[in-house]
Amino acid sequence: MISSSSVRVAVRVRPLTEQEKQTNGGQKIEITPNQPQISVGSNRLFTFDYVYPPSANQEQVYTTCVIPLLSSFVKGYNATILAYGQTGSGKTYSMGIGIDSTNNELHRGIVPRFVYSLFERVESMRSVYHSCQIFVSFLELHNEDLVDLLSPVKREGLNLCIREDSHGQISWTGVREEVVTTPKELLSFLSMGSMARKTASTDMNNVSSRSHAIFSVILKQTIVSKDSQSMDETGVKKLVSKFHFVDLAGSERLKRTNAIGDRAKEGISINAGLSALGNVISALGDVSRRASHIPYRDSKLTRLLQDSLGGSSQTLMLACASPSELNTAETLNTLKYANRARNIRNKVVVN
Repeated sequence: MISSSSVRVAVRVRPLTEQEKQTNGGQKIEITPNQPQISVGSNRLFTFDYVYPPSANQEQVYTTCVIPLLSSFVKGYNATILAYGQTGSGKTYSMGIGIDSTNNELHRGIVPRFVYSLFERVESMRSVYHSCQIFVSFLELHNEDLVDLLSPVKREGLNLCIREDSHGQISWTGVREEVVTTPKELLSFLSMGSMARKTASTDMNNVSSRSHAIFSVILKQTIVSKDSQSMDETGVKKLVSKFHFVDLAGSERLKRTNAIGDRAKEGISINAGLSALGNVISALGDVSRRASHIPYRDSKLTRLLQDSLGGSSQTLMLACASPSELNTAETLNTLKYANRARNIRNKVVVN
């Protein structure tokens, strides 16, 4: 069964840092009480599906906008969460795919909370008629090179390919998929890949992600009709669903990061990928252009996310923003970028 689903957009505003409180006049963001609306300075008001103020905690974000995706995922639907925003806006913290993101229960992000919830759901579904297997993969896109973060051989471009079948479905070949049987085992692969990910210090963030990362959880289910007398093809249904957690590298202005050499090269690559992604979002969000060419092939990032944007996945964009007056321009750009995604419609289908 195919149904249409809009990309949902959540905006999360992080608290001011102590340094920001001391060096500028405070925050420039206003959030409408009890409404998913936000404005920056005197600029126009934006309305999204969810808006989280600085006081919102990790559990609130997870419960309200992620659990509905989990419920669809265990029914066989693909799902994606895209974390977008400037460097230092809280993307990696919100997603929970940092190196130490699983240690403190209060500060656990989306991915660790999802993992524990998923295993609870799977255990409740399992029976003699219903078997489940869970796999994980962790992919990095750095300077347009694909890196398998779970591979013992960390060599860019190692037999990794993006392929599209006759039905327009995107798959990644050569990526290592590890089977997991416990939350602890799954999270160990999350930590392993996070430690291998490219990070560096910039003037905008002491530990800045210098790559785009996609952590994927794959659920394979075999369901046998209770009326069936044997485990043959009759009455057997197989479901394979994928949940992609995408931590996009921070959008940034090179002048503000004072990047040189390799850092500048990385910044240019990051911004080029995000620009290509913005072009895809604009094309998909424009009703008059939906039937025409969508520029997925302009970058590897947009190819990787082709199924998540305009494809068959249920998708949430989590736009992370800074409330600081110093970051007003970047925050406004983040909101404009996220606002375009609200007009995208995916054709979701059980796999």
